[in-house]
Amino acid sequence: MATVLDAGEIGRALKRIAHEIIEHNHGLENVVLLGIPTRGAFLGTRIANFLGEIASPVPVGTLDITLHRDDLRMRPPRPLLPTNIPLGGIEGRDVVLVDDVLFSGRTIRAALDAIGEIGRPRSVQLAVLVDRGHRELPIRADYVGKNIPTSSNESVRVHLSEIDGNDSVEITAGA
Repeated sequence: MATVLDAGEIGRALKRIAHEIIEHNHGLENVVLLGIPTRGAFLGTRIANFLGEIASPVPVGTLDITLHRDDLRMRPPRPLLPTNIPLGGIEGRDVVLVDDVLFSGRTIRAALDAIGEIGRPRSVQLAVLVDRGHRELPIRADYVGKNIPTSSNESVRVHLSEIDGNDSVEITAGA
């Protein structure tokens, strides 16, 4: 097991992502953040806090993608997590999806399906803490905390203080 990001590096990466969101969208007046539970929801809140410190508050919510996954039959059942769309919704807004790790792209494909059932945003952007490669679908992140090339038999584990008691990103052998 190797630690590739510590708490300070995670904080700096999220702050940099916040600055990039402001720059790319020419401000924040039309931006809404949606975190993908579990860790993406906490990362979305952290980015929203940075945006509030740097520029202005932005609406932040969560988007459960469980029922839109293409691997439901291959995994054990899991509880549905809350979808919390901020007041004002996403219609005509610039939605930034937030997740912890971008791997195959299948989670983001499911998130796009879930968004389609909620409304029609003006644009959908993607912010991830870690992009580890190995895409199976033509999906890329607009904002990346760190690119971490991995082999297919390694796992990337994101630990966040809200859930795990500490902030770190580790690579472990085995899938």
